Amino acid sequence: MTIRRPSAARTARLLAATAVLGGLLVGTAAPALAAAPERTAPRVAARAEAPATVTVTGHGRAAAAPDLAILSVGVEATRKTAKEAMAAQKTAAESLLAVLHKQGIAERDIRTDSLSLSPVYTQNAEGESKVTGYQAGQAFSVKVREIDRAGQVIGAVNDATGDSGRINGVVFDVADPSALRVKAREAAYRDAYDKAAQHARLSGHQLGRLVSLGEGESVRPGPGAAPGVAADEASVPLAPGEIEEQVTVSAVFELV
Repeated sequence: MTIRRPSAARTARLLAATAVLGGLLVGTAAPALAAAPERTAPRVAARAEAPATVTVTGHGRAAAAPDLAILSVGVEATRKTAKEAMAAQKTAAESLLAVLHKQGIAERDIRTDSLSLSPVYTQNAEGESKVTGYQAGQAFSVKVREIDRAGQVIGAVNDATGDSGRINGVVFDVADPSALRVKAREAAYRDAYDKAAQHARLSGHQLGRLVSLGEGESVRPGPGAAPGVAADEASVPLAPGEIEEQVTVSAVFELV
């Protein structure tokens, strides 16, 4: 068998073609490498500065004439035995309720607040305490919606119950405090806003948006009360005065 070897000229032509092809491949890859973007570190956004704020407390008050009187009345009876004391208390309480109904007080406006029965002690010459009787009592809360008649109702209770009757006090109020509370709340917010606006002006800022607003418990201070009244008074003069509602709010405003 005869093996033919390529001539020297053919070998030279093959090497030259390979070199040209390699150059073309290198030239084609170079632009692609040049066009590749450089990788850069991610940028961190600057943190926004928190706006300045001012926190204020506003106080508001509103007053109105009362339209409701709440009487605290009752009866007490002391007897030798508990049974006798309860029976006497029952009779006196029935007389009290009857006169209240006669005065036009509705059932819904009469409420029993307490009922009690307790022994009565007496100390002898030797210093020993001994039960000598029992005291029974019952107390009622009575709403008088015609406030001008409150003194008349007290006098009628005294007449009907005699020595067994007890007038523990009277307070004045408004039947619906919601309207009074609305006025006090408006006054409280205006007070808070005015304070915040002043702080903004003093610090060289302008008052911005309201950030938060909170309200505390409303307060109705100092209800008037009349203490015990003598039983022979036919009608008791009363001075209702005014009912005041107080509201407190806490507000936060931005300063711009």
